[in-house]
Amino acid sequence: QVHLVESGGGLVQAGGSLKLSCAASGTIFNIDTMSWYHQAPGKQRELIAIIDAHGGTDYADSVKGRFTASRDNAKNTVYLQMNSLKPEDTGVYSCYILAQPTMDGRRYGYWGQGTQVTVSS
Repeated sequence: QVHLVESGGGLVQAGGSLKLSCAASGTIFNIDTMSWYHQAPGKQRELIAIIDAHGGTDYADSVKGRFTASRDNAKNTVYLQMNSLKPEDTGVYSCYILAQPTMDGRRYGYWGQGTQVTVSS
C-alpha cells in the first residue's frame, strides 16, 4: 500500500509564493512520474505540472514560468514551488504518482488527499 501526504497549502496574497510537498510512503520499489493537479472552485481538475524519474518537467501554460516542480527520489517526495501567485490559482492542489510497489513491473496510480491554496487579491 502506498500513501501520499501533502503539505504546504494555505492563504497567500497575490504575488506571493508557496511551496507544496507530497511525500510517498509504504511499499515502493520505484516511482516513475510525479504530477500536480489543480482544481479551481467549480471547475474540473487539471494537470499543471509533471516531472519524470530523471527530473524532466512539463507544465500547463497557465503556470509556465511561475511554478517549478522538483523531486527528491531519496525521500520519495515531489515539490511544487509556486511564485507570482494569482487569485485564479486558488483551489485544491493534489499530487499523483505512478509507482511500482514491487519488482514485478506493474505500475499503479496513487493520489494525495489534496491541499487548499487560497490567493487573495
